[in-house]
Amino acid sequence: MRIDAGLSKLLGLSRNAVAGLAEAGDVLVDGAPAGKSERLIAGSWLEITLPAAEQPLQVVAVPVEGMKILHQDEDIVVVDKPIGVAVHPSPGWEGPTVVGGLAAAGVRIATSGAAERQGVVHRLDAGTTGVMVVAKSEHAYTVLKRAFKERTVEKRYHAVVQGLPDPSRGTIDAPIDRHPRHDYKFAVVTGGKPSITHYETVEAFRAASLIDVKLETGRTHQIRVHFAAIKHPCVGDLTYGADPTLARRLGITRQWLHARSLSFEHPSGGQVTFESEYPEDLQHALDELRDQDG
Repeated sequence: MRIDAGLSKLLGLSRNAVAGLAEAGDVLVDGAPAGKSERLIAGSWLEITLPAAEQPLQVVAVPVEGMKILHQDEDIVVVDKPIGVAVHPSPGWEGPTVVGGLAAAGVRIATSGAAERQGVVHRLDAGTTGVMVVAKSEHAYTVLKRAFKERTVEKRYHAVVQGLPDPSRGTIDAPIDRHPRHDYKFAVVTGGKPSITHYETVEAFRAASLIDVKLETGRTHQIRVHFAAIKHPCVGDLTYGADPTLARRLGITRQWLHARSLSFEHPSGGQVTFESEYPEDLQHALDELRDQDG
């Protein structure tokens, strides 16, 4: 196995990070500096010098334009997350965050979890809009973390995908892990994490379909990867092979994917459901599809 691939698995680092260590001379094989593309040989002596630990990430209270609070009580706060907003701080991310926006709005959230993601019980990609819940009480954090882990939370997404999925209603059961060549992407790969997506076509157009998606698992980029794998990528998702001409025609500059609703047992008891309306850019693209078919 190549050094960048092998050490990535051994250390849990990205291949880019391992390549950086190799280029800096911080990877030695039998005492000699090794390049990222050299092969690991059984019985060799590896020495890796890791960089000093980074300072813990901090939550900065900054208002988030367009983020709405859909519901708030003693246990939870439910927000409608806009485009271009991460859930919590992470290395390399300098944009707005949900937890920073809540702090700026004076919403106190649970202190459970790592410092930069206290109260966070699930996540949405920065490029995905829609409904999400954050724990305010420690009790809610424990209950909701368990509910997401045990898959008792019903997460429904709406997506517009290219073409007409066949069958119009079905399940995609395919393991997902990091893309073997591109660290910023994920892919269906043998030996990946089990990933299950249920879908049903809501509205069909000549060029695309509006589908309702229910996630049984919650892998990073799961919906985008699964529909790209069956040759029906989300409209506008150029990272996963969408048609740029169709995206331009519909006036969309990101994947058409929206966290439509969340349904779960409230930490204090009783089933609750929260929904998010389509943001303006997704609604416009959907209207364009309807107009062009009409």
